[in-house]
Amino acid sequence: MTSVPTPIPSRTQYVLEEIKRRILTGRFTPGQALVETDLAAQFGVSKTPVREALKTLAGTGLVVMSQYKGVTVRMVDADMAREVYDVRLLLEPEALKRAVRRGASLDAAREALTRADEATDTAERSLANREFHRALYVPCGNPLLARMLDEVRDQAALVSAVAWAADPSWEREASEHRDILRLALDGDSDGAARALHSHIASFVRRAFPEARFDTPQAQGAPEAQKEDGQA
Repeated sequence: MTSVPTPIPSRTQYVLEEIKRRILTGRFTPGQALVETDLAAQFGVSKTPVREALKTLAGTGLVVMSQYKGVTVRMVDADMAREVYDVRLLLEPEALKRAVRRGASLDAAREALTRADEATDTAERSLANREFHRALYVPCGNPLLARMLDEVRDQAALVSAVAWAADPSWEREASEHRDILRLALDGDSDGAARALHSHIASFVRRAFPEARFDTPQAQGAPEAQKEDGQA
């Protein structure tokens, strides 16, 4: 039987994924200059795939292109965090609620949580954390809703990378992840959505206490928690 060859990623795709990985795991830090010639030498390619990769990353909001400063990793501040997390607070709990109500499989979320618990370094943990959240919203039954969340996924991970560097809080987040998944697997769609809303809100507020949110609270959130804006 003839085996099907594994597709080889293009040079641009390889460079794109590698730069993204380094940004989202903190190897390339916010504000750091990304010089085409240096990156081309690191990856053993010409400047063309590097240039194309940087253009794509600029489109996703991970890097900033300036006529005077060149290309730099996007800076993370309270305003940027608020913009990204406003979208997540509005959409992600609703997507999870729909996934639970339609009885979607959450095996991928369970597997991602296991990988995160077993991770031996921050980079592995960060990537597993991203997959956990995505596995909660992708099976919502609305591909457009999932794509909208995918569009802010990289920027949310950049916020997380900066927050983790300043204040590692994985144990707390891992416990919250387990609670969210338990509620979802129990079929408690409203409870899972509230827990996810609280998890997202509390994380960004710990990292950026000056951020202000105008998003509505998750349905049924306790009044005492509503006072400080958390679900």
